[in-house]
Amino acid sequence: MSSFEDLRIVDNFYQTSAFFPMPTVVISTLCDDGSTSLGPYSLVQPYYIAGKDYYAMLLQCRNSSNTAQHILRTGKCALNFIEDDKKYFKECVKLSWPGDKPEDKMPGCKFHLEKGLCSESEPDNVRPLVISEAFQVMECTWMSVLDGAEYDKPGCLEGYEPPYHDFNGITSKYGAHFILRIDKILLKEKYRNTIIKGVRGKDFPHIPVDYGYRDSKNFWYCRHSRVISELLPVRKSSLESVRYAADRIDNEIKFTDEACAKMLGVPRIFLPTALKGCVVWARENGVTLITEEHMNIINDKRSKEKKK
Repeated sequence: MSSFEDLRIVDNFYQTSAFFPMPTVVISTLCDDGSTSLGPYSLVQPYYIAGKDYYAMLLQCRNSSNTAQHILRTGKCALNFIEDDKKYFKECVKLSWPGDKPEDKMPGCKFHLEKGLCSESEPDNVRPLVISEAFQVMECTWMSVLDGAEYDKPGCLEGYEPPYHDFNGITSKYGAHFILRIDKILLKEKYRNTIIKGVRGKDFPHIPVDYGYRDSKNFWYCRHSRVISELLPVRKSSLESVRYAADRIDNEIKFTDEACAKMLGVPRIFLPTALKGCVVWARENGVTLITEEHMNIINDKRSKEKKK
């Protein structure tokens, strides 16, 4: 006899048929008049994380929402991550009511807006403003060419008719998925320094976790609590196994034993990729024999940021 019971799966199953923790992200987009509109979302997650020419996030939303209609029209948005502050979350709930137009909800918005870094580097490229109170922002561009979604247009507020796309653009009568290329990641100085210099538990931003609408009265979320670390298991490869792989990764570029020793903690499944990355660095820097000193430079993935 199972210890579980069945529950019928219905629309919005993640909030009506399950307990599913989600991030709280406020998405800024451009209105027809060039002003910025804000809409809170939780169905936002990493999409392309490695091995592509760019990195991307995935947004799922109603295709009639202000956010979806604006992205269909301009292709630009910014994902603003807010900290756990009750006044911020209350503002998110106020901004999230379906059907409210930007001209109705934005005049009373308590978030402050400013230009992002994309606007500074590309002054002719109009971008939505970002939230000053956010601890992190991802400025993004919708990759409309994927799945043939470049022909999807705004304007169908009562639902879109088929055919639908599989994973990008208009994906159902009332739904949309947007693959958003990350153009820039913006971090407040405190948290940028945390990533560059080393993360400690007390340095994590206070991030709320929400569970969406669970009834007709309340929006439920969790306050931030203390971050707890857990040591990773150590499963080191042998020096001989790393040497075997390193000798076969490239005909011209080789590794010293000391350099190979630096790779002992790399899981075996990732070792070929790690070695190839070292070879790429060596070619870019005119190195044919990778030493321990070179590995120290390669392993310090934030070396350039630290020098800045």
